Amino acid sequence: MVPGILHRTGHRADALSKGTTVPGDRLTYGTQQPAFQMSYPRMLILISVLLTAGVLPAQSPQPDLERRMWPAQWITVPETDPEAYGVYLFRKEIEVAGVPDSFPMLITADNQYELFVNGSFVNRGAAKGDLDHWNYDRLDLAPFLIAGTNSLAVRVWNAGDFRQEAQISYGTGLIVQAASPISAPINTGDSWVCRQDRSYRPVPVSVYGPRPGMIGMYGYYVAGPGDRVDMAQRIDRWETIDFDDSEWQPARAVSPGVPRNTVGMDARQPWRLVPSPIPPMQRTPERFAAVRRAAGVTVPDDFLAGTDPLTIPAGTTATLLLDQSYLTNAFPTITLGGGAGASVVLTYAEALYEDDLRTKNNRNEVEGKTILGRQDSIFTDGTAGQTFTPLSYRTYRYVQVEITTAEDPLTIADISAVAVGFPFERRAKLSSPLPEMDTLLDIGWRTARMCAMDTYMDCPYWEQLQYIGDTRIQALVSLYETGDDRLVKNALNLMHFSRQPEGITTSRYPTNIKQIIGPFSLWYIGMLRDYMWYGTDRAFIQDKLFGVRQILDYFGNFQDANGSLRDLPNWSFTDWVEGWPRGIAPLDDDGHSAVLDLQLLLAFEHATQLEAELGMTVFAQQYREQAERLATTIRDQYWDAGRGLFADTKAHDHYSQHANSLAILAGIVPEKDRAALANRMLDDEDLAPASIYFRYYLHRALAEAGMGNDYLDWLDVWRTNLELGLTTWAEDSDVAGARSDCHAWGSSPNIEFYRTVLGIDSSAPHFRSVRIEPHLGNIRRISGEIPHPAGSISADYDLDAGTARIHLPADVYGLFVWRGKTTPLTGGANRLDLK
Repeated sequence: MVPGILHRTGHRADALSKGTTVPGDRLTYGTQQPAFQMSYPRMLILISVLLTAGVLPAQSPQPDLERRMWPAQWITVPETDPEAYGVYLFRKEIEVAGVPDSFPMLITADNQYELFVNGSFVNRGAAKGDLDHWNYDRLDLAPFLIAGTNSLAVRVWNAGDFRQEAQISYGTGLIVQAASPISAPINTGDSWVCRQDRSYRPVPVSVYGPRPGMIGMYGYYVAGPGDRVDMAQRIDRWETIDFDDSEWQPARAVSPGVPRNTVGMDARQPWRLVPSPIPPMQRTPERFAAVRRAAGVTVPDDFLAGTDPLTIPAGTTATLLLDQSYLTNAFPTITLGGGAGASVVLTYAEALYEDDLRTKNNRNEVEGKTILGRQDSIFTDGTAGQTFTPLSYRTYRYVQVEITTAEDPLTIADISAVAVGFPFERRAKLSSPLPEMDTLLDIGWRTARMCAMDTYMDCPYWEQLQYIGDTRIQALVSLYETGDDRLVKNALNLMHFSRQPEGITTSRYPTNIKQIIGPFSLWYIGMLRDYMWYGTDRAFIQDKLFGVRQILDYFGNFQDANGSLRDLPNWSFTDWVEGWPRGIAPLDDDGHSAVLDLQLLLAFEHATQLEAELGMTVFAQQYREQAERLATTIRDQYWDAGRGLFADTKAHDHYSQHANSLAILAGIVPEKDRAALANRMLDDEDLAPASIYFRYYLHRALAEAGMGNDYLDWLDVWRTNLELGLTTWAEDSDVAGARSDCHAWGSSPNIEFYRTVLGIDSSAPHFRSVRIEPHLGNIRRISGEIPHPAGSISADYDLDAGTARIHLPADVYGLFVWRGKTTPLTGGANRLDLK
């Protein structure tokens, strides 16, 4: 079992697998009844609730499905191990006299589901959460129904011990609940039929290179297995309306559906149900751009267009290397014909590797390079129309297709894909004389989109984990580019849910392995402050303030009398810097660090703003006083007057861009001294450099120091990405050897082109007012627009004409700052003189 997740062990697990109950277990899988046990008084209450639900008038509303136990039951396939890897199929036929205008339903599964109605794909889900906040989707099936007999078909899969680290699980299960009386017949229970699909097996991934029975890579990989499918065992057309399921067995009901906020019942079930805040993912068809290598076969010119099949002769081993031309998250589909006894192996990679199997160098180059990556394996049965699509999306630019035929030729009729991602609408615009700016924005946006599904992710290929440090930057990209706060609020909720009994958050969430990075809890407070600054939901933020207080109380346990942190436990990651073990900034022998103290100082300042606007004055005053005390300590302990820099330690033996950037952002550097400090940060080569991630903070500090006109000169690592052929931003500044080719913590130019260059920023909570201070450098003409909660803000600068045109939403006011002169702005059109 993977550590850090709720597991049943010892006699409890054995009893569960045999279908018996043990003290304290409310959920039972297996063959023995009853599946759900409760005391006699509670049973009477349950009967009363269910009878009341059953006698509702035809047009009356359903019971409150967010506060009452659902009529529907969680179901599973009998005589299967609920914790093991498995793929399961469920079906239900219903009669519809006439197609209704609406047919609402709720659905979720553990781990994941795929829903079809009458053979048509409807949705995949549900969004990841935890057992106490298990998301269900609300869908309307009316567009998929026909008059007469209709079929609902659901594939559920549980990756078991092989599941991705972001997947929390209790055990295999499916629940479908009608959301109105008209759809009541779809409720899951023993009227559904089911069976296990034994054609699937997992293909594990080794992070230590190739191993027997495992595909191998080098680097931290926790994004789940590949799929191995035996077409001879597949259940063909199982999702279609005319499929004969008469030999399938009835599903076994294991537990009622229980909303998290159930009223009047003992809600001791494993999945506490909540409505998902996440919409269905956007789906976009894609086709590969090129065949970069082919061996053992000649590829027809129109093969990739899907109009000219590729046939591999009998007794042949052939290999194709397909290039999407950019990194994508997609469900590839390959359609095969014939080829009894053949195998097809699909290998997915962000890029190809040099001989050391770790270095990638130019991502456009493939000659002499090797592909390593997650794999799917297909074993054919010789029939026509064998179609394979993986259970979960794959991340790739390159896909190698390796075919080995036996005595029959195999035909690949087509290979294509459907890209998926969070359905953002990009609303920000920029018109610049520099094409490079457009390129940087587009790549940054692609990176951000690739790292946004049902949660934000650090990277889509390797981990798919929502880390707080990454997510703070990703959330601001979303707000500046789209104004869509749904994924932002979901992330803040999940981080809030992750808090441990002592108050601190985990470093990432959801996750089935607990990991704590202390500084990330502090950045969570900063992210919450960001949302207060740019978002609009005051009640949402207020709900999180008690968590902020608990986090700061936790850090108080490790502060000296002067406020400095000492021996902060767990992983104190700050940034990936050469010479910093595991990304931990230098510490004194007694456990002090300027970088940690400065992150705590910023958290106090952010908490002060949150409490002053939305919380309690007494807490705002408390955090203000703690910030002042800590600021004094930092200046006394770490300022090196001789070098004109803040040191990383009290011994003044280490220096970094990180400590000095944070000092400027925390406001402990006098305004008159900021420019000199900023120049030393850039010029002193002895300072530990910020990576592409931490340059977000470095660049903010440089702009605060009055150097924003040089912003475009600071983008060297992004230009290196371009030179090496990346289509998304690499994980760290070692672009040639970066593990991940897609980390959205590097997308900060998608914030700063608007906030620093165009100069558009919020100057009050909830974007009530704006401050526009452009930093155009050598640009003479530029314009752009960003979303605002009340509409949009646009700016158009023409230095040759000496004019600026600013348009604000009605009732929004602000200030325009240009070369030391400040001019008021009002809602609507504003024309300003730049001469």
